[in-house]
This record gives sequence, C-alpha cells and structure tokens, in this order.
Amino acid sequence: MEFTQEQKTYAEIVQKAWEDAAFKKELVNNPVAAIEKLTGKKLNLPEGKTLVVRDQSDESVVYINIPAPAKNSVDAELNEEQLEAVSGGIAAGGYIPDFPFPGGTTGPYNPFPPIFSE
Repeated sequence: MEFTQEQKTYAEIVQKAWEDAAFKKELVNNPVAAIEKLTGKKLNLPEGKTLVVRDQSDESVVYINIPAPAKNSVDAELNEEQLEAVSGGIAAGGYIPDFPFPGGTTGPYNPFPPIFSE
C-alpha cells in the first residue's frame, strides 16, 4: 500500500514526538507552530477548525476518542467492494479494498482495541 504525503508527515510528527520530549511538549501546547516548525510548511486548517493534540502515550491508560457524528449518514451508500467487505466476504483475489475510515486512514481499521475480555 502506498502512503500519501499526509500519512508520511503524520508518521514523522509522531516519531519525532516519541523521540524528543521537548518537541512533544511543544506539539501538545502549540500544535500548529510545532508542526510548521518541523515540516517547514504552513499548515492550512479549514476555516473554523482548530488542531488539538493529546499525549496518549501512557500505556497504563486506555483512551477512547469520540469523533464527530457522520454528516448525512442516512444517505450514505456503499459501492460493491465496500458491501462485499462489510458483508464478511473478500473481493476477488483475496484483495481487501482500501476505503476511507475514521481519521482519514484506510482499512483494515479497528476502532476498538482488544480491551474487553470474554
């Protein structure tokens, strides 16, 4: 799977935060400035949006991110590949299709880590 430039930049930011405590602190306190400083590029957030970074690196804590509700979800339709994937099948040739998931990632995506025991 080919990564987009946005995904590569995201990985670079996270890696830098893991390796550099001062950068992580700056990223949490002023994310736009920290990212612009790291990348050398201006960050263009949509009008009315802010960027929030939370440090979720404490391994003794389980974090749950509550995303905004989907807009127009009543009108949403899946294409044939998406229907096949969610119906428990796999598309021809064993290919699992890439389609957008929450957070802008592509599949497979599991929003629920294995935190519940049976």
